[in-house]
Amino acid sequence: MKFVIFFSTLVLYVLATPRKYHYVPTEQFQSDDVPDNEMHPDFHDDEEFMNKKFKAIRAEELTKEFWMEQGKDFIEQQLSKYPNTKRAKNILFFLGDGMGHSTVAAARMAMGNENMQLKFEEFPWVASSKTFCVDEQTADSACSATAYLSGVKGNSMTIGVNGNMKYMDCEDTGNRNKYTESIAKWAQDAGKATGVVTTTRITHASPAGVYAHTASRYWEDDYEIIVDRCDPNTIDDIALQLIHGEVGHNLNVIFGGGSRGFIPQGTQENGYNGRRRDGRNLINEWLEAKANRTFVNNRERLMEVTAENLSGDVFGLFHGSHMSYNIDRTRLNRENLEPSLAEMTTKAIELLSTNENGFFLFVEGGRIDHGHHETMAQYAVDETIQFHRAIEAALELVDIEETIVIVTADHSHVFTYAGYPHRGNNIFGLSPSGTQDGMPFFTLSYANGPGFYEHRQNGARVDPRTIDITDPELEYPALVPLSSETHAAEDVGIYAIGPWAHLYRGTIEQSFIPHVLAYASCIGPNRRACDDNPNLS
Repeated sequence: MKFVIFFSTLVLYVLATPRKYHYVPTEQFQSDDVPDNEMHPDFHDDEEFMNKKFKAIRAEELTKEFWMEQGKDFIEQQLSKYPNTKRAKNILFFLGDGMGHSTVAAARMAMGNENMQLKFEEFPWVASSKTFCVDEQTADSACSATAYLSGVKGNSMTIGVNGNMKYMDCEDTGNRNKYTESIAKWAQDAGKATGVVTTTRITHASPAGVYAHTASRYWEDDYEIIVDRCDPNTIDDIALQLIHGEVGHNLNVIFGGGSRGFIPQGTQENGYNGRRRDGRNLINEWLEAKANRTFVNNRERLMEVTAENLSGDVFGLFHGSHMSYNIDRTRLNRENLEPSLAEMTTKAIELLSTNENGFFLFVEGGRIDHGHHETMAQYAVDETIQFHRAIEAALELVDIEETIVIVTADHSHVFTYAGYPHRGNNIFGLSPSGTQDGMPFFTLSYANGPGFYEHRQNGARVDPRTIDITDPELEYPALVPLSSETHAAEDVGIYAIGPWAHLYRGTIEQSFIPHVLAYASCIGPNRRACDDNPNLS
């Protein structure tokens, strides 16, 4: 009897409750005879939509011959690829922070259309990288930097140390038995010039992987060590390691942001207050450590530096914290203050190329990651395009027959490119697919992040047609509310060209990456191409 009363009440409640949305019954999706317009709700009967959909399609794409010819050309291209088994004089390592496959695809669309390719997508050798840390399924930029630069996996939030080093272990962080060696160290030992370029703070996790060893990625300056209740007198912060550390001290080119971590509290650089509590000015200490060193703090001064007028190392800090997003650099008129990633990269190659033994250069497009954390897809995608342009510029300056170039990411993001947008649809706009609430939705979205709040009101979705999609600061929709969007754990791409780049194939551990680079250039402690091929030495 209780069941009957309950069931009757439930039926009356359902009938009495107004239906705000139309929901398709589950059974319909399980049926074999589901109409196409239910599974792919593209408004097939909308003439205006259909006209837009086909406007972006090239006429030749409608023919069988076009696709057959493309297939034939692809086979010829693949057959023309050959392994380069020369010794790599130079190593160019490009790291797109947070640049997962969906980010690459979205950037391709933002550049023009579906037929576009980013420069590194043209590389002949491609692989996938597994990005997990020793202790976490989803990597952060610290443990991943240790993996792809030193060939050893470590714990999340730690840099340049093995898995025996626990995060934020104040007592153990100086234990050199747990340190790893980066490929920059191997290059320096071989007499090569070395450099690091980034759009983030130079002490941030990815660039720090080149030269630092620490139990916490957040110990960028001594103030952060104090905040974590550790002793800065017994722990070398990351900025200090850049200036006086074994690898950092010998870097020939250093470009990025983050001047605040190098100057004392009460002083300013790039318009930012210093954070150091030890009273030290590490920029001055760097200048005094070796003869003929040059420090630059804006684009104009950087452009004045040339291989002809430079006889020593160069250190460039162009922002107090992270460098500006490229969009902001342009719209806030900071182009004379902050160089682009392409400009920093080409200048670094110009300066490092004077070394007869070759060079190692690490270049990070670091703000791709930050755009995603803020669910500001337009920033993230534009930073990816700037990253592509830096690679494009670099390839104009090096001999690819003697330079191995690798492009990869440290991790992905929970960023999706979805729906059924028609060809040529604005990647930052709305997918015209039908929805159960009768409103379109954004082609780009996130599984979590701050974008949750902007797109919901009173428990329902905000109509996206009322949102200004021309605003680059627009936070794109997120499913789960978080103050910062998270990384994702799926594999990321590896794109390679040059000597021994063909060794990058299949799905590999992220920690394998530097071993191939070292093998190709005959540096480092492991097996080398020169050992297997004496004629290369």
